[in-house]
Formats: sequence, structure tokens, C-alpha cells
Amino acid sequence: MARKKVYAITSKVLEMLFAASRDTHPNEFACVLRADEGVITEILLVPGTIGSKRSAILRLHMLPIDFSVVGSAHSHPTPNAIPSRADVNLFSNFGPIHIIIVFPYVINSWRVYSSVGRDL
Repeated sequence: MARKKVYAITSKVLEMLFAASRDTHPNEFACVLRADEGVITEILLVPGTIGSKRSAILRLHMLPIDFSVVGSAHSHPTPNAIPSRADVNLFSNFGPIHIIIVFPYVINSWRVYSSVGRDL
């Protein structure tokens, strides 16, 4: 199956990511991204996700089969948007698009990465 091209995210989803990151601060927030026709339109909360000050664990085996899922989003409770080794490991095994939202969780505090951890 060919990888889906993703070229945009709705402002509503972006605002939800900022709000969820603020609500869970100082712990990390994590979710899965769903796209429709190349636009990220929803977030999916994965049952059993664990967030702490140092990491967030997505229990991906809890997701139903869903071909609209294109990647993940998670927060860093610091201004550092550089993906960790664990982040890149997740990226490489789960979808083409990954978003990191960083403190202070406002419009210019997020970055998008490819499945190999490269800036997009």
C-alpha cells in the first residue's frame, strides 16, 4: 500500500493539540493523527496511553485497524522540539507524519517530522 500524502492540518486540530498539551503539562501528551484527502482532520486518543514528565507511551496495539491514520503527535514539556531516539523509533514504525508540540504550546511552537525524523 502506498503511503498517503499529507499536506495540511486543520486549525481546529492544531488548537486541540495545543490545548491537550497545556492540559497535561508538565507531562507529555500523545495521540494518533487521522487524515482525510491529505488533510489532518482528527486526533485519536489511544486507550492506555501513559504520559510522564520524560515520555509518553502510546499503546498502538489498542488501535482498531484504521487506514486513515497517518502518524502521531506528542508534546515536549520544554521548548526543545528535537525528536529523541525513542521518538524517531516510533516515527519509523508508525506512519509518515509526526508532530511535536513544545512548551508554551502556542502557534509557533510545533514542528513536523518524517518517518525518519527529518524536518518537513
